[in-house]
Amino acid sequence: MNVWILSIAMGFTTPLFHSFKALLFGRPPVSSLKKAMAQLPKLTSLAELRQLFGAYFPAALLAPNSCGNNSRQRLFSLEVTFWAFLDQVLTPMGPCRETVRKIMAWHRFENPRGRLGDMSADTSAYCQARLRLPLKTIKDINTHLIARLQANTPTDALWHGRRVKLVDGTGISMPDTAANQALYPQSKSQKPGCGFPLMNLVGIFCMSSGALLAVAKGARRTHETKLFASLWHTVERGDVLVEDRGFCSFGAFANLLARGADVLMRLTEKRCRQAIGSQLPKSGNCDLLVTWKRPSQPPPAMSQEQFESLPESLRVRVIRMDISRHGFRTQSITLITTLTDPSFTAQEIAALYLRRWEIELHFREIKVLLNMDVLRCKTPAMIERELLIHLVAYNLVRTLMQASAASHGAELGRLSFKGTLDTVRHFANAAHAAEGKPRTIQALTAELLLAVAKDPNPFRPGRSEPRAVKRRRKNHHLLTKPRREMGHLPHRKIGRETNPKPALS
Repeated sequence: MNVWILSIAMGFTTPLFHSFKALLFGRPPVSSLKKAMAQLPKLTSLAELRQLFGAYFPAALLAPNSCGNNSRQRLFSLEVTFWAFLDQVLTPMGPCRETVRKIMAWHRFENPRGRLGDMSADTSAYCQARLRLPLKTIKDINTHLIARLQANTPTDALWHGRRVKLVDGTGISMPDTAANQALYPQSKSQKPGCGFPLMNLVGIFCMSSGALLAVAKGARRTHETKLFASLWHTVERGDVLVEDRGFCSFGAFANLLARGADVLMRLTEKRCRQAIGSQLPKSGNCDLLVTWKRPSQPPPAMSQEQFESLPESLRVRVIRMDISRHGFRTQSITLITTLTDPSFTAQEIAALYLRRWEIELHFREIKVLLNMDVLRCKTPAMIERELLIHLVAYNLVRTLMQASAASHGAELGRLSFKGTLDTVRHFANAAHAAEGKPRTIQALTAELLLAVAKDPNPFRPGRSEPRAVKRRRKNHHLLTKPRREMGHLPHRKIGRETNPKPALS
C-alpha cells in the first residue's frame, strides 16, 4: 500500500494522511523511530516522513551525516530537501520559488509565534541544499523501489515464467548554459546560441511491472548502442530482452547470450542480406535456425580485443512473417532471436515483439506527465540529480498502480498513469477532511485503490499512435541567431498561419 508515499511525493504534508499511517503500515519500531526523530529538525511536518518510509528503504539513508555535508541541523535538512525536490519534479512547471513558498508555509505552521525565527523567501539556500543531496542516496532509494516492484510482480504476469525487459532510447534537452553545453553539446546542425544542450538516454523497463530498472546517459553524439552496452551488467540470467532494430548487432547478441539472457530484435533488411541472407528464402514467411557469423571488422564502439573474444558464430532463429491489422496495409517483419526452443511458437514470439511499443508509452509518461522532456537545472551536477529524482517519482507512481492492481485483480498494463496521479490528489483532500475518523480513512483508502483499478484505459489492440501533433504552432519568428543579435525583423509566415503579429525588437 503506497498511498502515503505518493501523497508525500506529490507535495501533501503528513497531516493530510495522518490517519493512514497505522492502517497502511502499522506501528514502526519504537527504538528506531525515536533514534531517527532525534536526528531530524522539528521545523516542519516533513520530519515525520521517516516513520512512514521505514518499510521501503533503510531509515539511515535520509539521516544527517556525522560530519561534512548534511551534518548540520538546518531548515533544509537532507530529508526536507529530498521531499521538496521530489514535489518540485511532480508539480507541472514547479519553480524553486514555489517550492520555497511551500516550505515557508510549513515552517510558519510549525512555528506560529516565530520562536524559531523567520524563514527567508530567497531560493538560494534551497538550491544549495539540492546540490548537497548525495547521488548515492537517491540511487539507493530508487533501488529499493525497484526491488519492491519486482518482488511483488505476480508469476502469471511473466512470459512463460520469464521476466521480459524492454530496451529503447530517447532524448531530452536542458537549459542553454555554458556548463551544460560543455558536457551535452547541442546538435552540430544548429548555430551557436540557437540550440539547447541534448542528452541521449537508454532505458530498460520491466514489461510486467512497468518499473524503470536502469538508465544510461550520454551526450547526443553518443550512440545508443554504446549506452546500452554500459547496461549489460544489469541483465540477469533468464531475462528476455526485446529491442528495436537499432540495437541489433552480433556483439550485443553474443554478450547478452553469455550472461544467460535471451534476445529478441527486429533485423534490418541490410543486415539480413549481409549476415544471413543466403540462408533465407527470397520471399514468403519462414521460421528457420541459421548460423550468424561474426563480422570481419569490429564496430566503432568495440575494441579489437573485445571483438576477438566474441565467438566465431551464433546459432539463432529467424522469423519472417506478415503482420495484418484491420485498416492497415499488411507489413512484413523479420525477427532474430536466441529463443530457439520450438516450444516458443513463431506467433508467440511475434506477439511478444509487438509489445515492444509499450516502452514508448512509458517514456511518454515520464517525459510528458512528469515533465522530464526538458530538464530545468543549469549545471551538469544538478542535471544528474534532477534525472534521478524523476526516476524515483516514476517508480513511486508505479508502486501505487501495482498495489491497486493486486488488491482488485485489475490488469496492471491497462491502468492509467495520469489517472492515478489525479485520483491520489483528490482523495488526499477528502482524507484530510476525515482526519480523526479511522473508519472513514480506511474506507477512503479502499475507495482510492478501487477507483484506480476500476478506471482502466480502453482496450485498443493495434491502435495507431503516430508521432504527430494536431495543434499548429504559433506564428512566431524562428530564432536563427543568438537572441542578443536579433533585431527588429520583418514578418515571415510559418506554414499556413494567418493574422500575423508585429515583430518585437
